[in-house]
Amino acid sequence: QVQLVESGGGLVQAGGSLRLSCAASGRTLSSYAMGWFRQAPGKEREFVAAISRSGGKIYYADSVKGRFTISRDNAKNTVYLQMNSLKPEDTAVYYCAAEESLYVHTSSRNYDYWGQGTQVTVSS
Repeated sequence: QVQLVESGGGLVQAGGSLRLSCAASGRTLSSYAMGWFRQAPGKEREFVAAISRSGGKIYYADSVKGRFTISRDNAKNTVYLQMNSLKPEDTAVYYCAAEESLYVHTSSRNYDYWGQGTQVTVSS
C-alpha cells in the first residue's frame, strides 16, 4: 500500500505559477500510474493530468493543456504538477492519486490511493 502527501498549494494571483508535489511512501512510486485531480466547492472532482509509470504517456484535461505540466521522479518517489498562467477557475483542492496499473487512466474510479489534498486559490 502506498501513502501520498501533497504539498505546494497556496494563494496566488491570476497569471502566477505554483508547483505541487506529491510524495509517496510505503511502496516505490514506479509501481503506479499517477494522476492529479481537483475539486472546487460545489463541484465534482475532475481530472487534471495523469502520467504512466515510466512517464512515457501523459494526458491532460483540455482546460489545463498548455498551462500545466505533470512529471515524476521515481528515484525521489515524487510526482509534480507545474501550474503556470493560473486562472481563478483553477481554484480547487488538488489531489494526487495512484493506480497500480500498466496503463494510465483519466477517470478517478481507476485510482486506488489518494492523498489528503492541497488547496490552490487563484485571486483575480
